[in-house]
Amino acid sequence: MKQRRALRVMVALASLAIAGLASAAIDEGALRRGEQVYARCAACHAVESNRTGPRHCGLFGRRAGTAPGYTMYSQALRNSRIVWDARSLDVFLQDPMKTVPGTTMGYAGVKDPKERGDLIAWLRESTRAGQSCKLGQ
Repeated sequence: MKQRRALRVMVALASLAIAGLASAAIDEGALRRGEQVYARCAACHAVESNRTGPRHCGLFGRRAGTAPGYTMYSQALRNSRIVWDARSLDVFLQDPMKTVPGTTMGYAGVKDPKERGDLIAWLRESTRAGQSCKLGQ
């Protein structure tokens, strides 16, 4: 009896895992649109190298104000205690100067929630350190 129940639980968990993988499938359209939105960022940022703004390689899970080799952060951003994930990026990208008063990122933000979502999806895929981008630059 206990073995049957354990087997049913294992089958249910496996089904949930498979369903989760299917729902996590990459939306290629969102990635294309996100890359187009990122073009607005390219005046100051790049994925693989620091420019006027810090590189985005390894962005997710990194604490704000800590990109390797980038030294021009505002005190406000360094002290913000933000850790970059989809939620914190969504809030910050909507209005950087309101989210972190005193930031030197003088950009009005990405006001359209769909554009922000597409941008964040693209950033998640294109900034994975050691996978899609190079940390050595």
